[in-house]
Amino acid sequence: MYLETADIDSSTEDYATRFSGPVGEYFLGVQTHLTLTCITSGPGSSILDVGGGHAQLAAPLVKHNFRVTVTGSDESCRNLLDQRLEPNSFSFDVCDMLALPYDNNSFDYVLAFRLLPHVDRWQQLLAEMCRVARTAVIFDYPDIRSSNVLYDMLFTFKKKYEKNTRTFKMFRRSEITKELVINNFSPPQFNPQFFLPMVIHRSLKRVAISKTLEALCKVLLLTRYFGSPIIVKSTKKL
Repeated sequence: MYLETADIDSSTEDYATRFSGPVGEYFLGVQTHLTLTCITSGPGSSILDVGGGHAQLAAPLVKHNFRVTVTGSDESCRNLLDQRLEPNSFSFDVCDMLALPYDNNSFDYVLAFRLLPHVDRWQQLLAEMCRVARTAVIFDYPDIRSSNVLYDMLFTFKKKYEKNTRTFKMFRRSEITKELVINNFSPPQFNPQFFLPMVIHRSLKRVAISKTLEALCKVLLLTRYFGSPIIVKSTKKL
């Protein structure tokens, strides 16, 4: 058994239900749009999706003609990928995310989503991602400078409403930046996705209302300064 296996849970059918229905599609649409804007090279570029068995990004990346490799901590982590992607449209490797079986600079971009806040040795994970990335790393995380300050109170509500939510670690922008700079990467771009907690949008069940509220928060700069989860992009220094 590998040291870190958080991706096994996020690769299950049960986890996928968290992003089902119109609200789930809205969440994934925002995530996909921001991620694609972070990838500045054209089709054919190589992308490693660490722990990406949830298929949230592998599917749209393949659709945009990127060469996608996904890693998983167990063979079961490919189940959703096989259901949602065409055969032979991606590569899949079972491996230790803390010791990726690739040479330095093997992939143009290295991604990790729904992963960092559930990994105890997150610094080691980032170091490995940086090592095998040729151009940039892209990943998401929950920022403590957000509604997450109400974590203890909201988690009880989230657990009651969502049933299958997990505990997670929160980060400060400064500690994310520190680790990336240590690994010879640039101070990152921070791209917050939402201002309101995602559980609020799930409870509203009205995408139109959610979009209106989030648009207002964006205009008021609330999302820029207090939004979460945040999608990070950091480029390798020459």
